[in-house]
Amino acid sequence: MSTESTPGTAGPAKIRLRHLQLAKQQGRPFSMLTAYDQFSAQAFEAAGVEVLLVGDSVGTTVLGHTSTTSTTHQDMLTFTGAVARSVTRPLVVADLAFGTYESGPAEALRHGVELVRAGAEAVKLEGGAEITAQVRALVDAGIPVLGHLGFTPQSVNSLSGHRIQGRDEASARKLREDALALQAAGASAIVLELVPAAVAAEVTAALDVPTIGIGAGPRCDGQVLVWQDMAGLSGFRGKFVKAFADLRGQLEQAAREYRAEVGERAYPGPEHSFD
Repeated sequence: MSTESTPGTAGPAKIRLRHLQLAKQQGRPFSMLTAYDQFSAQAFEAAGVEVLLVGDSVGTTVLGHTSTTSTTHQDMLTFTGAVARSVTRPLVVADLAFGTYESGPAEALRHGVELVRAGAEAVKLEGGAEITAQVRALVDAGIPVLGHLGFTPQSVNSLSGHRIQGRDEASARKLREDALALQAAGASAIVLELVPAAVAAEVTAALDVPTIGIGAGPRCDGQVLVWQDMAGLSGFRGKFVKAFADLRGQLEQAAREYRAEVGERAYPGPEHSFD
């Protein structure tokens, strides 16, 4: 994604939400990956990934929980800060954790402000028309918002598991209506998760703001994956996931070689020791 250069500096400038909007208008897909720590964030920045999502998925990919509903606001503050301090170019988006915004606009605003203070440049929250008051409160306070529709992981219990959303006419219509409601409330982009490709394409065409797909087909304006899935570290092989590396296998092999050399006293060798 081409952006204007910053005076006095070399290389591409900071990614802003307006650049994502411009990408949609020009038909240029953009990429988003989750990031939770310094080294993954810096690697993704070096690769040119435009948006880094500090997702509440940190609970299931880093902290060992079985659901994102266990991720706390303090978790999000900690990992948002780690990512934000580590990169300069990508847009940093942070999730509002389960329980931090459902009760109303005041709670959403309080927790959103704290995420921005930690380094987030936009926040993401799940839900449709029922959370438009929260979206408006955040936007009115100067905090950009991304919506999240389709399968919403924080609602995994009420949705009876990880199920594709919008397959029948009524639910597809509700998804479109929710997307338009979020846009009208001021959302700058909307994530569509586990949605039939044709429905996601219709929603994308109906919106002025960009859509970001995960398991929503190729016609969204951008795509997002959990980075451990993308890199083959998690071992998750959902239909919508492509592993672009075998990081788990490479890490296991490196650990085997390390263990073997330690056991044989081959490591550390003279070159790794001090006189």
